[in-house]
Amino acid sequence: MKKLLSLIFLLLMAWPSPAQERIWEGTACKARGVTLTAYLPEGEPRAAVIVCPGGSYHWLDLDAEGTKVAQWLSSEGIAAYVLQYRVAGKFEFVAKYRAFLRGNRHPDMIADLQRAIQLVRERYSGPVGAMGFSAGGHLVMMSAEFFDTNFLSRYGIEPEVSLKPDFVAPVYPVVTFSDTRYAHWRSRLGLLGEPKVKRLSLRDSLSLEKHVRPDTPPVFLLNCTDDPVVDYHNSILLDSALTLKAVPHTYIRYATGGHGFGADTAKQNRETAQWQETFLQWVDALLDNKEND
Repeated sequence: MKKLLSLIFLLLMAWPSPAQERIWEGTACKARGVTLTAYLPEGEPRAAVIVCPGGSYHWLDLDAEGTKVAQWLSSEGIAAYVLQYRVAGKFEFVAKYRAFLRGNRHPDMIADLQRAIQLVRERYSGPVGAMGFSAGGHLVMMSAEFFDTNFLSRYGIEPEVSLKPDFVAPVYPVVTFSDTRYAHWRSRLGLLGEPKVKRLSLRDSLSLEKHVRPDTPPVFLLNCTDDPVVDYHNSILLDSALTLKAVPHTYIRYATGGHGFGADTAKQNRETAQWQETFLQWVDALLDNKEND
């Protein structure tokens, strides 16, 4: 037993640890908890993907929708970067203290993602995409729709690289904040805070089905009809808006699978176990078309 434990220890010590950095270090932004953790493949990556876990803009599922996603992508030759972006926090979910103090709220989250895109683009010349889950799906779609708004300027940063992702993959995403039939109120509250959540104009400005544009990058959209957390009509609204604007996209809707499975095989069923291979096929076709242009 001692020999076995020693072997396991040596293997763990030899296994390369992912590189983590504080993305706002040396800037005017004091959000020290925001990190970008790199999971790099062997050899030259065919693309880079920034991974945004979900959690209703209150917390982050860093396992199923973060680490496991990044490990899978890197094993497939894609450089993956898990973004631990600012969220409202679990305490705020109970105490609602942002009715009196600012806390973390919009545009902090999209600024974090734009900063991550900037840093990855400065280091890697290939395609850079973003994949997000649930509220993280809302975040990556914001980056696809609002890329010409520099949310970094409030910190005195003017990037010399494009903040537009080459593609985005929102998985069971939050989409609408204004359609009361389908809005995910916890994510809306997490992003906007009290009392701004009551402002209709602000909710409309962040309802993504209302801001799709013809130059939105290609989208891989996925959800399940039986999702008990984010109503599946969120993705239908986004799919319709993308179709209307002729944005290249793929929409996959499984009948079953629920919510929150990410890349955790223990949480997937027979249907949702297919999504990762389907995404790889989609991104391969996208990259092949880009090379042939």
